[in-house]
Amino acid sequence: MNTGHRKPLPGTKLDYFDTRAAVEAIEPGAYDKLPYTSRVLAENLVRRCDPLMLTASLKQIIERKRDLDFPWFPARVVCHDILGQTALVDLAGLRDAIALEGGDPSMVNPVVPTQLVVDHSLAVECGGFDPDAFEKNRAIEDRRNEDRFDFINWTKKAFKNVDVIPPGNGILHQINLERMSPVIQVTGNVAYPDTLVGTDSHTPMVDALGVIAIGVGGLEAESVMLGRASYMRLPDIIGVELTGKPQPGITATDIVLALTEFLRASKVVSSYLEFYGVGASHLTLGDRATISNMAPEFGSTAAMFYIDEQTIKYLKLTGRDDELVKLVETYAKEAGLWADSLKSAEYERTLSFDLSSVVRNIAGPSNPHKRVPTSELAARGISGVVENEPGLMPDGAVIIAAITSCTNTNNPRNMIAAGLIARNANKLGLARKPWVKSSLAPGSKTVALYLEEAGLMAELESLGFGVVAFACTTCNGMSGALDPVIQQEIIDRDLYSTAVLSGNRNFDGRIHPYAKQAFLASPPLVVAYAIAGTIRFDIEKDVLGLDASGQPIRLADIWPTDEEIDAIVESSVKPDQFRKVYTPMFAVQVDNGEKVSPLYDWREQSTYIRRPPYWEGALAGERSLTAMRPLAVLGDNITTDHLSPSNAIMLNSAAGEYLAKMGLPEEDFNSYATHRGDHLTAQRATFANPTLVNEMAVVDGKVKAGSLTRVEPEGKVTRMWEAIETYMERKQPLIIIAGADYGQGSSRDWAAKGVRLAGVEAIVAEGFERIHRTNLVGMGVLPLEFMAGVNRLTLGLDGTETYDVIGERTPRANLTLVVNRKNGERLEVAVTCRLDTAEEVSIYEAGGVLQRFAQDFLASSVKAA
Repeated sequence: MNTGHRKPLPGTKLDYFDTRAAVEAIEPGAYDKLPYTSRVLAENLVRRCDPLMLTASLKQIIERKRDLDFPWFPARVVCHDILGQTALVDLAGLRDAIALEGGDPSMVNPVVPTQLVVDHSLAVECGGFDPDAFEKNRAIEDRRNEDRFDFINWTKKAFKNVDVIPPGNGILHQINLERMSPVIQVTGNVAYPDTLVGTDSHTPMVDALGVIAIGVGGLEAESVMLGRASYMRLPDIIGVELTGKPQPGITATDIVLALTEFLRASKVVSSYLEFYGVGASHLTLGDRATISNMAPEFGSTAAMFYIDEQTIKYLKLTGRDDELVKLVETYAKEAGLWADSLKSAEYERTLSFDLSSVVRNIAGPSNPHKRVPTSELAARGISGVVENEPGLMPDGAVIIAAITSCTNTNNPRNMIAAGLIARNANKLGLARKPWVKSSLAPGSKTVALYLEEAGLMAELESLGFGVVAFACTTCNGMSGALDPVIQQEIIDRDLYSTAVLSGNRNFDGRIHPYAKQAFLASPPLVVAYAIAGTIRFDIEKDVLGLDASGQPIRLADIWPTDEEIDAIVESSVKPDQFRKVYTPMFAVQVDNGEKVSPLYDWREQSTYIRRPPYWEGALAGERSLTAMRPLAVLGDNITTDHLSPSNAIMLNSAAGEYLAKMGLPEEDFNSYATHRGDHLTAQRATFANPTLVNEMAVVDGKVKAGSLTRVEPEGKVTRMWEAIETYMERKQPLIIIAGADYGQGSSRDWAAKGVRLAGVEAIVAEGFERIHRTNLVGMGVLPLEFMAGVNRLTLGLDGTETYDVIGERTPRANLTLVVNRKNGERLEVAVTCRLDTAEEVSIYEAGGVLQRFAQDFLASSVKAA
C-alpha cells in the first residue's frame, strides 16, 4: 500500500487516499470531469500502484487514452460452487505440481479474500406443489454431490483466505448484494471502495451499490486469487441517462428486458455503463440490482449506479451496521462518489432511455435481448390460440414455470407482486395447469421471511409455487426431471413445449432438454403463465378462467396495483429479517484445531473431482500453430452453452455413456455443470449442445444440427466427441472458425478448457465476448480476429482446409492466417492477435494461467533459497 496522498477521513478515525489531489496534481480540474468508474479505478491506482507507474497510469484515465496497461487490484473474489470449485480444484492440482518439483504446496493459497457460495448444484427434482420439496431436493443434492462437497469442505481447512457458505442458503449474487459487500472496505485503518471479480457473468449485480464488480472466468479469478494484478486498459465508459418514470403496473423485469434490447442494439459490448439521471433516482436499489445483474445480457462488462440516498436506504433495509452505513455516506461524499458529485462527469459517449416508454414485456423464445411486448406476442406468431385435443397438453405447453434467479428474486416489489397475483387468482378459483412444473427458488432466505410476514407464502404454495430451494436452479439449467407421463407425451406428439422463468438466460437447450424454447418474464407473469398453461395465449386479452358466477377472468382482474405492492413492501420487508438470516451465516467460526493435508486425496473413481491434467497430454506439448484442422466452422452468436452446456446429462450423450460406464445410475447423472471438477466428464461436454449448428456437419447436402462435426481428411460426419478422440489419438492440432460475438453467455472456463484439451490451438472469429476471450488466453488458446468485412463466408471456408498462423505475438499485433485449401491453393489472411496486453502475452506463452504461476512460484522459491 502506498503512503502518498493518504490523509484522515473527516468524521472518522480512519484514513483514506485523496484521489482528487493525485489527479489534480497532474491536471487541475480533471477530477470533476471523470466518470464514476474512472474515479474508483484511479483510487485503486493511488493506493496500490507501483509509484514508478502511477503518473503514467493515472494519465491514461485523465486523458482517456488506451495506450498503456495499468494494474487493478480487486479487494476480493467471489465464487459460486461450479466455477469456484473448479478454480480451487485447479489450485489443488497446482499444489500437486509444486510438490512434485520440490516446492512447498502449503504456500499456494489465495492471497485475496475469496468467498465461495454453494448455490449452483441443486436440481429441482421436486416441484413447488410438493410440501416437502425443499428437504427432498436438498437431500438429493447432498447425495449426488458428496464428492464435490467433500472437496469443498477440504478447501475450507486446507486453504487460507477461503470462506464457504454451505448449500441451502441462497444465491451468490443476492447474498453479495444483501450482505457480503460493505460498499466501503476498511483494511489497516484505511477506508477504500469495495471492488471484486466473480466467477460468474452476473457478478455486476452489486454494481447497483456503486461497487465495481465484474464477472470473469475461473481462470482469471485464479490469477487474481493468487495475488496477480488484473491488468487492463481504460474501458469504454458509456453514460446512460435514464429519464421519466415507469408506468403503473410495470416491473423491474419489464424495464431490464427493454434495456437489454436497447443496449444490445446500441453496441455496448465490453463497455462499462453508468446509469444516471432523474429516472435513475426513481429506481429502488432492488430495481437497480435487476438492471445491473443483466450487464452480460447487454453485452457490457459492468452496469454502474452512483451512491445516493437509495443506496443508504437499502443498506439500512438489509440490516447493515449503523457505523458501516455512516461510513459509506461519509466516504462517498468526501471522495466524490456521491451522486451529487458526479453532475459534471463527462462521457465519450452517452445514451438516453425513457423509463416511461416501457410496457409489459417478455423475452424469447431463445435470447434475453429478443424482447416482445406481451400485447404483441400473438401477433408475432410466437403465440395465438390453437385448437387442442381435450385431455391432452396444448401446443406451446408451458411445462416449466419457475420463479427463480437472483435477477428478480432480489427485488421485494417483484416477489410481493407475484404473491399478490397468486392471492387474487386463488380468490377467484384459478389454478395452475396440471402439466406445469412450478417452483419458487429465491436467492435469499429473507424472501421467504417477508412473504410469510405478508401472508403471501401460503397463497403461492396453493398455486404450486412453494419453496423448492434457495439456490440458482432453473436459470442455470437445473430444472430437474419432468413427470415421466408428461415427458413421454412431449416425445410421442413432438410437442412444442416451453419454459417461462424469471431468470436472465433462455438460450436454446439451456433450461431443459424437453423445453424446446424458453421465455424470460417477471415473477407475477410467471404465475400468470402457469395458470394459462401455454405460451400460445394472449396473456393480456385471453380468458384465464371463469369465476364462481361464470364471468371471464383476465390478467387485468388479478394484477395488483403499484400502491398495494408498495404498501405491503413497506410493512412486510424489515431489517430484522436480514439480520436473522445473515448474522448466523457469517458468524466467525471457532477453529477446532483440525488439520488436513495440504495435498488433496483424489478419489480415483470420482466423476466429479479429479486431479487436473495441466502438465500432461496436449497441455504439456508445444503449440505449433501449423497444419491445424478445423474442429468446427460456426456462425454468429455462439454461446458458452453451445461450447460447454450446463443442463442435464442425457444417457445417449458422450458424457452420459461415460458416466454409465463408470457405474453411475442415470437418475444421478446430474448436470454438466456439477461435473466440471472432473476433466474426463467435462471434456465430453465440449460442443455437446444438441442445438449446435456446425457448418462442417453436412448430411445429404444439408447442415445437420447437433453435437456433430466432420473428421478430415476422410470427410466423415460423426459425433463431436468421437471426432475429438480421433484427433487426440493423431495428435492433430485443431482450430475453430467462427462468426461474430463468439463466446456469449456465462463465464464458463470449461468452454475454453474443453477445446484446449481437445487440441485446439487457435480460434479465429469476427469478434469475441470479453470473458470468454480471457478464458481462452488463460488456457493457452490463441484468439484471433478477422479484419472488418472478412469472415468465413467471404473466404469460402468449409472445413477441408488446414491452417497456419505466422507472425510475432505481441499485444493486438497483425498476424497472418495461412489457409491451405484442399486443392493446393494457399491464401494469406490478415488477422488481429487478441492478446490484448503484455500480461496476456506472458500468460499465453507460458501455456496458461496456472503454468505461468507455477513457473514464477518455483523461480521465486529457488531465488529465496
